[in-house]
Amino acid sequence: MVDSKKHSEYWRNGAAEDWEVAQKLIADGKPRHGLFFAHLAIEKMLKALISLRGDAPAPRIHNLIRLAEVAGLQPTEEQLNLLADMNQFNVEGRYPEVLPAAPTSAEAQDYRHRAQEILTWLTRQF
Repeated sequence: MVDSKKHSEYWRNGAAEDWEVAQKLIADGKPRHGLFFAHLAIEKMLKALISLRGDAPAPRIHNLIRLAEVAGLQPTEEQLNLLADMNQFNVEGRYPEVLPAAPTSAEAQDYRHRAQEILTWLTRQF
């Protein structure tokens, strides 16, 4: 049997650490890397919810929309749009053949702000 509380705590701690790194990287003018870590923070919060609500480990996937579904969440259309947008930063960080132009500083700040809203919403789900 999986210790769901322990797994959830692991994911939440990782999300907090990754969110801190994301903010520093964005502030330091490294938006592509910062948004990769922002995606990772959201992913880990979703996996924390999945772990807490189930008796199996979180799936080894990175798609934020699919993870929200597995967690049994009902995001708003705006939240779904952000999750879809954030998915691109997971792929960008791993596969250079799909590397679009880096987000501007203003775009990165907007994504950071919207990601913070998602993380706050996810935290309220516990």
